[in-house]
Order: sequence, then C-alpha cells, then structure tokens
Amino acid sequence: MNAQVISSEPKEISLSITETDIGILYIIQHELLKASNINFAGVIVKHPLTNECWMRINSNTKPLNEIKEATDSAIKMAKEFKQLFNSKIQVN
Repeated sequence: MNAQVISSEPKEISLSITETDIGILYIIQHELLKASNINFAGVIVKHPLTNECWMRINSNTKPLNEIKEATDSAIKMAKEFKQLFNSKIQVN
C-alpha cells in the first residue's frame, strides 16, 4: 500500500492510495465515522484499471491523527476477530 497526500489543510486531508484493497479502506472509513469529531470520511475508487483510491477526511482536529487512531482500532478489531476464529476452529 502506498499513500500520497493530494491536499492538506489544518482540518481536511485528501489522500491518493495505491496497491490496496478498497475493503481495507472501507474498514478505516467506518472507524473514522464512529469518532465524534469527524465531519466527513469518504473513499472512492478513482479508476479500476489504475488501482488508485482516494480518501478524504474532514475533522474538527488533525485528520492525520484521526487516520492513525482509526487504523489502530481496525487492526485491534481484526486481531480480536482472528483470535475468535482460532479459538473456534481446530487445526489438524
């Protein structure tokens, strides 16, 4: 995954993200939207042939900090989900 800042302002950031799956970005978007200080978090596939996605975040605080917190939360949730599956499935 590669991310590049398209534009940045104190309370808004736009990112271009390549070499990723849109599903991962949807999870991060979901975590962002759960935060009370996020006004907008959007993800689009810029063009399916270029595998480029755009993400825009508008918040009352620093958007890069919000992305970090949302990503950490998504990682924690994925680890808990993995532990749940591993506890229910016996490996032979």
